[in-house]
Amino acid sequence: MPVDFDRDLNPEQRAAALAPDGPVLVIAAAGTGKTRTLTYRVAHLVERGVPPERILLLTFTNRAAREMLDRARHLVGEAVGGVWGGTFHHFAHRLLRRHAPRVGLDASFVILDDDDAQSLLRRATAEARRAYAHFPKVEVLHDAISLARNRGEDPLDAVPRRFEDLPLPPETIAAAVRDYAAAKQAVRGVDFDDLLELALELFARAPDVLERYRDQFLHVLVDEYQDTNPAQARLVDEVAARHRNLLVVGDDFQSIYSWRGADYRNFLSFPQRYPDAFVVRLEMNYRSVPGILAVANACIAGNPEQFQKTLRAVRTDGLAPFCANLRDGRQQARFVRETAEELHASGYAWRDIAVLYRSHYHALEVQLELQHGGLPFRIVSGVRFFEQAHIKDVLAPLRLAADPADELAFTRLLMLLPRVGEATARSLWRHLGGRWSPLVAEDRARLAAALPAPAVADWTAWEGAFAAADLARPAELIHRFTEAVYARHLTETFDDPERRRDDIDELERYIARFDTVTAFLEEVALLTNVDAAATPDAHDADDRMLLSTVHQAKGLEWPVVLVIWLADGMFPSGRAMMEGGREALAEERRLFYVAITRARDLLFLCVPRVRIGRDRSPQFYSPSRFLQELPPGLVRRVSPDAV
Repeated sequence: MPVDFDRDLNPEQRAAALAPDGPVLVIAAAGTGKTRTLTYRVAHLVERGVPPERILLLTFTNRAAREMLDRARHLVGEAVGGVWGGTFHHFAHRLLRRHAPRVGLDASFVILDDDDAQSLLRRATAEARRAYAHFPKVEVLHDAISLARNRGEDPLDAVPRRFEDLPLPPETIAAAVRDYAAAKQAVRGVDFDDLLELALELFARAPDVLERYRDQFLHVLVDEYQDTNPAQARLVDEVAARHRNLLVVGDDFQSIYSWRGADYRNFLSFPQRYPDAFVVRLEMNYRSVPGILAVANACIAGNPEQFQKTLRAVRTDGLAPFCANLRDGRQQARFVRETAEELHASGYAWRDIAVLYRSHYHALEVQLELQHGGLPFRIVSGVRFFEQAHIKDVLAPLRLAADPADELAFTRLLMLLPRVGEATARSLWRHLGGRWSPLVAEDRARLAAALPAPAVADWTAWEGAFAAADLARPAELIHRFTEAVYARHLTETFDDPERRRDDIDELERYIARFDTVTAFLEEVALLTNVDAAATPDAHDADDRMLLSTVHQAKGLEWPVVLVIWLADGMFPSGRAMMEGGREALAEERRLFYVAITRARDLLFLCVPRVRIGRDRSPQFYSPSRFLQELPPGLVRRVSPDAV
């Protein structure tokens, strides 16, 4: 039976699915059914007689490709199985398996997953890591190489800049990049980034191969085109160059991944690269109530350099979003808990409620409040705050200052020194008699005399941080230790040192609310053990509130969304406001738009006014500029006890 496009699709979706041959740009706003539209486009092509093997469908996950092709199979039958569908890397791999020798590859080349690649990089940098105590961790170096390549940068230039603050000879990191490339070649290995680069190299070095695939693929379809990096966009343009039947779907309003190499300008420049493109806008939103869409439309309208579009609601009921003006983070946390409790009592399941935020550390107080209140929740933006490695690290000297007999804290602290492993740390602990405080000069001197030679050079910074510290000012102890010692460790050890430094700054603020260090440490111990003590049947494991960064919430939706810390310097981030310029602020606004459009029924926007500094002084914040830009009347201003 023929597919009934008139019945199954709205006019916008139908225009995209049945678009004429040639370049097609589908600007699909949030919640407008882009997956459905792509599915019906595939069905339309097969139904009109395009051989499935002449259709290429590129997505960002194999799951997305399978989902679309499965749906198309239900519409037009098993022939859809012949479509070339999958991720960019999957497509590049198929090309290289067929034509490996044309780019100097052995036909039986090995694909390196992240673990394999890091193992090879570890081997390639073994000598450098032995020679330099502060050589970056292999995982961090690997991520830096990958990011540079995804951005289209030369790793030999970009990666050394990433680690220029480390005490290393300038050439050391560049040599590591070259040695890694040589090591891959020696084992016939190809990593994920190589797949894209080598596919482009294949096309450049073997014009006959390029012409073969240009001829084969009569139609090329690309999902989430706004998230393509330079190599992916070039690959698409090369394959589609002959027939020019290229249909791309995306939403520049939801381009929020520049930090991992995505370039939304690929999307914006499509009409310039294809001046005859047929442009379709999907603006009919099936997800959210009109009041939520009104805020979404207003907040994004002022962004520069974008395809203007206006979401129109299919739904006709619903409340305007609530904007809660709150005193500080603690009142915000209580508001989140009380709102969730009221919503649950009114019939919403816990899993219907999501709390979204710009950065992981924004959720600290909410985590603690929900945990104290016994509400079920899970975190998809990382582990719980006090269970993070970097938080445990900087708390170690504070734990020892409060309790010099804390062997676990001593071991964790000492293992931050170069060439000190667990066995050495335990041996030092025994040598010191099972008791040591960073605040006692005699204890510091005894430890310095017993340290292994590779660790002695770093001890001067440690000594300076501890000598000036005072247990009466615990935030200051953590701050001094971080400035003198741990900031460099963050750069060496983690691929997101700035985010983790933000967490530590938040920890310093949080400590300031406690009268004693003991009270603070007891609170941390209770919070990090509460899950283990809970009975397994206390809550349905699947019925939990969700706490997530907005980045990780993209593509998801919930009946109820609460967005927290909507204050300038928090959301948008202070870094974007101070250092990023207009482009960074535009991406922050897109991030806010994504947060808003995750909500179906109810949206709560939380605006605290005050944060407490690590010196216990209040710091006053203005409401987020994204809220101040909204026209009057779009949100319902409430006090915490009015909802």
